[in-house]
Amino acid sequence: MSRKSKYISADAGFTFSTIKNLWKYMWPSDRLDLKLRVIAAIGALFLAKAATTTIPFAYKGVIDSLANSSENPELILGIAVPIILVIAFGIANIVDSGLQQLRDILFAKVGQHAVRELARKTFIHLHRLSLRFHLQRRIGGLSRIIERGTKGIETIVRFTMLNTAPAILEFIIVSSIFTYLFGIKFLFVVVGIIALYVIFTIKASNWRITIRRKMNESDVEANSKAIDSLLNFETVKYFGNEEMEAKRFDRSMAIYESAAIKMWTSLGMLNFGQGLIFWIGMIIINIMSANGVMNGSMSVGDFVLVNTFMMQIYRPLNFIGSVYREIRQGLADIEEMFTLLQQKPEIEDKPNAKQLKISGPILKFKNVSFSYDDDRKILKNVSFEVPAGKTIAVVGPSGAGKSTISRLIYRFYDVMDGCIYIDDQDIRNVTQKSLRAAIGMVPQDTVLFNDSIGYNIAYGRPDASQEEIEQAAKMAQISDFIASLPNGYDTPVGERGLKLSGGEKQRVAIARTILKAPPILILDEATSALDTQTEREIQSALDAVSKGRTALVIAHRLSTVVNADEIIVLKNGEIAERGKHKTLLAQKGLYAQMWNRQLEANRAEEQLRKVKEKQL
Repeated sequence: MSRKSKYISADAGFTFSTIKNLWKYMWPSDRLDLKLRVIAAIGALFLAKAATTTIPFAYKGVIDSLANSSENPELILGIAVPIILVIAFGIANIVDSGLQQLRDILFAKVGQHAVRELARKTFIHLHRLSLRFHLQRRIGGLSRIIERGTKGIETIVRFTMLNTAPAILEFIIVSSIFTYLFGIKFLFVVVGIIALYVIFTIKASNWRITIRRKMNESDVEANSKAIDSLLNFETVKYFGNEEMEAKRFDRSMAIYESAAIKMWTSLGMLNFGQGLIFWIGMIIINIMSANGVMNGSMSVGDFVLVNTFMMQIYRPLNFIGSVYREIRQGLADIEEMFTLLQQKPEIEDKPNAKQLKISGPILKFKNVSFSYDDDRKILKNVSFEVPAGKTIAVVGPSGAGKSTISRLIYRFYDVMDGCIYIDDQDIRNVTQKSLRAAIGMVPQDTVLFNDSIGYNIAYGRPDASQEEIEQAAKMAQISDFIASLPNGYDTPVGERGLKLSGGEKQRVAIARTILKAPPILILDEATSALDTQTEREIQSALDAVSKGRTALVIAHRLSTVVNADEIIVLKNGEIAERGKHKTLLAQKGLYAQMWNRQLEANRAEEQLRKVKEKQL
């Protein structure tokens, strides 16, 4: 089999499997009302086809009766018949149009339900995929894939499920009528026109689909760059790189422009080719019909009947061409969305996974090793225990593996070797939902939703009352700040919380975690991005949150962990030292060196602050 044949075969298989997968959304097992709508819509469509078939005969009758009435003008009946047939012709067209619109009205809910369900399923699936997957993808690209995919689904669902089969049925009906009324010669010409038209449409559309894929790729690239640039608006301004960002975006749009021009050019060529095939066939049919009228085997009404049937054939024939183009383009749009749905989550619950049962809780690492890539180990045989209600701190140089520990506890990744236990339960054997419900996180980089302060605090427990939200804000020492705002808890925080300062965002994150009230708390370098004064203010709030909880503090600034029950010092993924603050200082090892460096940095920062105050 040639490479091209393999590609076409695989593509056809994908088309069939896609349509097969879509059928369950078109015919949902739990929605009788939607099934009835599908049946009613198909019924309306078939009635419309029946009405359509009578139209040419009514038209023929009008022509023949007018010809007869002109030959016998004295006959009253000769005048009445054409009028009756004209009325019948108009009514048939009205019924046809009305039934087709009724079909669309009935089917609208079915099609939109399918679109909504698939979009919802894709959105849920994206949240199930691993952190590794999301770190490797661009958010703008993912949103564009979903947007185009949902539109592609609507196109495929509508055209394949409701229109294609009835159009084929209309071909069969019209072809049978042609054979019966005008003989086999007319049938051969009609079938020849249809065959050439379909073959040309398929070949041309297959060629155009490669252009469509290129256009989609450049569209995703351009949209990703635009969103990336706007999300980093401040950074762009810091470096004055607006022109560079515009050029970067324009390069992607130039590729899109080129592909779009080819797309429209190819569409024009396709439409012209289809019209050429049909009208050559039409000329042949008209010559045959005109010859029949001249030799007396056909009436003028028959000539009109043939032309009307041909125009009636052209509508579904042109529609079939459009259907194939739309389906092929819809498949090109949807294939990335289905690829996303086929992407298996890296972390999944075991079939027999149980709910996490909390009694202490005691958090334990036992001989844990982990690496993001095979050639670089992050953690090497790490073992430690966080007793119930105690605070253990993990410190070390950048790249030592501190933040990886929090990701492993949340089970964003699974350990390569060893185990992580909570109350003697391997976290791989419990459900992810129950595991994460038991853990609260205050991260270094707090990202807020583009909503109100109240919404972001309530995110810790969406069913919390307003009183509970306000109490959490008070404990996080941010209630006075919120009260000073004109809109209070309804104040919007902006994209990623950019309307708030670093300290304000951090307090919102603390309030959110207080509201969640988790038995296990992780503070992942929660104050490292703040100035010394703000750090001191927030540290008291963090101490209040940690009290009585099993807490793991991942720290960059050692001043935040001096009161920890135990401090673990990581170096190159291994535990280099461990003990209380005073014990580690006495050892004069890595921890003592880090402490002395930070003392010097703090003194320099304090001196700089005093100089600035004098200048002011």
